Amino acid sequence: MTKTNLWLDIGVFTGFLVAMNPALTGIAIHEWFSLALAVALVVHLLLHWQWVTAVVLRFFRRLFHTSRLKFIVDVLLFTVFTAVIMSGIMISRSLTSVFGFSLNASHLWRFVHSASADVSLVLVGLHFALNWNCVVAMVKRYIFSPLASIGGRAVTSQPAPVKVPKD
Repeated sequence: MTKTNLWLDIGVFTGFLVAMNPALTGIAIHEWFSLALAVALVVHLLLHWQWVTAVVLRFFRRLFHTSRLKFIVDVLLFTVFTAVIMSGIMISRSLTSVFGFSLNASHLWRFVHSASADVSLVLVGLHFALNWNCVVAMVKRYIFSPLASIGGRAVTSQPAPVKVPKD
């Protein structure tokens, strides 16, 4: 399960960085890609649901602990992502047309989309920083350790001795 979380988290983080630059893909791909990213974020949340419920249950027990700070950042991040997704749907050009309706993209929705996307960038950075030890541990365990063991076998394994025929 942890390996699945790692690869999903890498995918979500990479997807977030791509989605933050619509000029990279164009608006239509940005919209569809962001919708797929929203689904991946829901999966991410569901995979971490046990942590969420555990923190909620012990939220008020101690005055300060890292889990509380992480939880507050995550709640803010969820709220901001919801604003980004909803405002993105409201200003969409290609998603809404596929489903057969058109929305009037007001300047307010564009502002909400832009502002919430900017705030999400800061919160994702903070989320990443607060989870840095976990990220490093998982990368070492699931990426570097397997690579080191492959490299270690290649270096330590000795080729079969070559028998040179005697004249």
